[in-house]
Amino acid sequence: MIEQDPATSELQALQRQFDAMPPVAAMRIATDGFREGMLHLHAPLPANVNDKDNAFGGSLASLMTLAGWGWLTVQLRLAGHAADVYVADSQLRYLAPVYETLAARAGPEAGDDWPGFLATFRQRGKARITMQAQVRLGSGAVAATFLGRFVAKAKG
Repeated sequence: MIEQDPATSELQALQRQFDAMPPVAAMRIATDGFREGMLHLHAPLPANVNDKDNAFGGSLASLMTLAGWGWLTVQLRLAGHAADVYVADSQLRYLAPVYETLAARAGPEAGDDWPGFLATFRQRGKARITMQAQVRLGSGAVAATFLGRFVAKAKG
């Protein structure tokens, strides 16, 4: 029997969580793996279109928020922790309309201390971290940005 990579298993669990949330399922958000330390998600334009035939701003915001939330959720699980993850606050910027598949990627803000976050979480049962996310166009141009503070609290 071939053993599955823990990250792959956690991404599948994250997809099941997305599919179990009706608004997220309606957006048809799908995990697209980890690359360069970032969680990648995508969603089809037809499920997220506005009256101008481009991506609905709320869908872009949701996709980036879920990318940050998902990164933190998966990384905590991979570190052996069961936690509830919440977004505390966020800032969004919309830079260009999106007329194609919505593609987001997220990870900790540059310079944020993941080992320090984990140490605080282990000691106190809760910790905060700032996550950044982007929606990029197929050309590589940035269409939207997200910066958000997330809080993780130990379950139990």
